[in-house]
Amino acid sequence: MSLILERRTEPSRFALAVAPLAAIAFTLLICTLLVAWAGAPVGRTYALLFEGAFGSRFALSETLTRATPLMLTGLACAVAFRARLFNIGAEGQLYMGALAAVAVGGMHGGVGLDLPVPVLFGGMLLAAALAGAVLLLIPAILKSRLGVDEVVTTLLGNFIVLLFVSMMLDGPMKDPMAMGWPQSVALNPDLELGKLIERTRAHTGLLWAAGLAVALWLVNRYTVFGFQMRAVGGNAHAARFLGLPVSRVMLCTAMLSGALAGLAGAIEVAGRTSYVTLDMSPGYGYTGVVVAMLAGLHPLGVIAASVFVAGMLVGADSMSRAIAVPNYIADVIVATSLLSMLVATLFAQYRVRRNPA
Repeated sequence: MSLILERRTEPSRFALAVAPLAAIAFTLLICTLLVAWAGAPVGRTYALLFEGAFGSRFALSETLTRATPLMLTGLACAVAFRARLFNIGAEGQLYMGALAAVAVGGMHGGVGLDLPVPVLFGGMLLAAALAGAVLLLIPAILKSRLGVDEVVTTLLGNFIVLLFVSMMLDGPMKDPMAMGWPQSVALNPDLELGKLIERTRAHTGLLWAAGLAVALWLVNRYTVFGFQMRAVGGNAHAARFLGLPVSRVMLCTAMLSGALAGLAGAIEVAGRTSYVTLDMSPGYGYTGVVVAMLAGLHPLGVIAASVFVAGMLVGADSMSRAIAVPNYIADVIVATSLLSMLVATLFAQYRVRRNPA
C-alpha cells in the first residue's frame, strides 16, 4: 500500500494563513541545531541577530534600506509568477532600470534642459520602468509565440545585461571624475530621494515600494486585469477556452513585472547610490524570488517578507562580528524558510492519502 498526494477540494484558508508562521518556526528549529553544533549559545545568537536587524535606530534603518529594493523585485516576481511567467531576470531588469534612470537624470538632468524637477523625476522613473519592461517583454514574446522557456531566457539575460552595463560604465556613461573606477555619472542631486530617517541611509523609496504593493493588491483583487492574470496563471488552456486573451495578458503581465524591477534600480540609484556600479546589487533580483515565494505571491505579504529577509541579512552581519557564528547563517535561514514555506503550502493544498491499489 503506497501513499499519494490528493488535492483538497477547497484549500484551508486557515492552513494557508498559518503556513508562513509554521515555516519560520521550523526554520528557527533547524537553525538552532546548526548554531548549537557550532558551539555558540543559541539564545545569545538569536538575540544578537534580532538586535543587529531591529535593535537600534541604525540597525532598523539598514534593514529598511535593504528591504526597499527587495520589496520591488519581490513584487516583480510575484506578479509574473502569479500568471505562470517565471521571471528569473529581475536582476538584469534592475540594472537596466538603474542605467536608464542615470541616462535621463544624470547625463541629461539639468544639462541643457530647462525642465521642472518633478517632470524630470517622472521621466527618470518612466525610463527605468520602460527599460525593465522591454527587457522582460522579449522573453515573454518568445514564450507566447515560439514556446521558448522563459526561465532560461530571463536567467541568461542577466549576464548579457551585466556585460552591457560594464560596457556602458567603461564607455559612454563613465564618470570622468571617478579616478578610473567603472561607475556612471552621478544623478542630478535634485532628483535624489529624501531621507526616511534623518542621518541614516533609509530613504523614502520604501514608501514608494509599499505604495506600489498596495496598488498591486488592489489591481489583483478589484480589476478585470487582475482576474485575468489569476485565471491565466490558474489554467491557461481553460482561460483560452473561455475566450480570455491569454497572450495579451501574458505580455501585459511581463511588462508590469519588468517595470517593477526596473523601478527597483531607479529607486536604488535615487535613494542610496546616486550612480550605477557593477556591484550596486548584491543579488536583489534573485533574492526577490525568495521574497515572492515567502509571501505566497501576495503583494501585501511581500512587504513583510522583504523586511524579514532584509532583517536576517543585516542582523547576521552584526551578529557575526560579536559571536563566533558565520554570517552565512542568514543564507541558511532564508533558504530553509523558503523550502519550509513551499512544503507548508503544499500540505495546505494537498492531503496525504493511502492508495489502496
